[in-house]
Amino acid sequence: MTTHAAQIIRPEILAIGAYPVPDATGCIKLDAMENPYGLPAELRTALAARLADLALNRYPLPTSDALRARIREVYKVPAGSEIMLGNGSDELISLIALACGRPGAALVSLAPTFVMYEVSAKFAGLRYVPVTLNPDFTLDLPRLLAAIAEHKPAIVYLAYPNNPTGTLYPRAAIEAVLHAAPGLVVIDEAYNAFASDSFMRDLSRWPNLIVMRTMSKSGLAGVRLGYMAGHPDWLREFDKVRAPYNVNVLTQTTVEFALEHHAVLEDQAARLRAERPGLAAALAALPGVEVFPSDANFILFRVADAAAVFDRLKSRKVLIKFLGKAHPLLANCLRVTVSSPEENAAFLEALRASL
Repeated sequence: MTTHAAQIIRPEILAIGAYPVPDATGCIKLDAMENPYGLPAELRTALAARLADLALNRYPLPTSDALRARIREVYKVPAGSEIMLGNGSDELISLIALACGRPGAALVSLAPTFVMYEVSAKFAGLRYVPVTLNPDFTLDLPRLLAAIAEHKPAIVYLAYPNNPTGTLYPRAAIEAVLHAAPGLVVIDEAYNAFASDSFMRDLSRWPNLIVMRTMSKSGLAGVRLGYMAGHPDWLREFDKVRAPYNVNVLTQTTVEFALEHHAVLEDQAARLRAERPGLAAALAALPGVEVFPSDANFILFRVADAAAVFDRLKSRKVLIKFLGKAHPLLANCLRVTVSSPEENAAFLEALRASL
C-alpha cells in the first residue's frame, strides 16, 4: 500500500535527513565526544542498589526538586536564577524554539556550529540565519552584530566553546552580543568541563541570558540529562511547553547520585584536559595535518582527502567524525574525541598508517 507521506508531511521536514548515528560495533569510538571513563566499580555497585529501590510503577516527580537543588549547589548557579531539566540539551533546544516560534521570528547562530540549532528552527518555523565564521573558525563579530541588527532575532545561539571547531570566543565579543540582542541569548556550554571560561556566574547581570549545559560530556551520555539556567521569567514560559514527565526517574536518580560524587567526574575531566595538549601536538607533528585550537574534549584537524583517511581509519576499527560535507569551511576536516592515553595512542597509530 502506498502512503501519502509526501503530500502530508511538511516540505521542510521532507527536505532534511534524520540525524545519522554510525554503527561503532568493534571500533574505538572517538566520534561523539564521550567520556571514556565509567564510574568506579564501588560507585556502580552503590548506584545499582539505589536504582533497585525505585518505584518504577510511579511517574517521576515532574519538578525534580532534589536534582535541581544538587545542580544549583555543584555548578554554582547564581541565586535568583531558575533551572529547567531536559532529556538531553537537544530537548531544551527544541523547547526554546517551540516557545519562541512566532511567525516571522528569526534564530541567529554561527556557521559551522551544532546542527540542532538549525534543526530546531526548522521544526518550529523560525527563520534560521547563520553567520559564517572566519576561515580559521574565529568569530567575525561585526558580521554577527550586523545580522542581529538586521534580523532582530528572537534567539541567538552561541556554543561556548563551539562544536565542531572547539573555539572559545572572546568574552568581550559575547558581552557585545548580549548588549545588542533584542531577544534571548543562549550560551550553550556543553563542553564547559573542559573549557577555561563560563557565563554561569554572569546570569544575574543579563536578564536575556540563558546558560545551557549537559551531563553527557561528563561521563553520563547514556542517561540523557541537560539543564539550562536563567531568569525565572524565561524558564516559567519554557516550562509550559515541556512534557510533564520529560526526565525519567532512572535519569534523575543516576545524575543526583553522580553529583554526590562530583569529584570523580571532575577528576576524569581533568585527566582529559591533561591529555588534550599532547594529542594536539602529536597530530600537528604529522606531515600534512593542520590542527585547530580547542577548549573542548575534541580536536578538529584538516588533512588532504579527509574522506579517504576517515575510511582507512574505520577499516582499522577507529571511528572519528568526518565533517567535510557539513559546511564549506570544514572541507577535509576531521574531529576526534580526546580520550584515554591508550585510545589516543591507538588513534595516532591508526592515523599514521592512514595518511
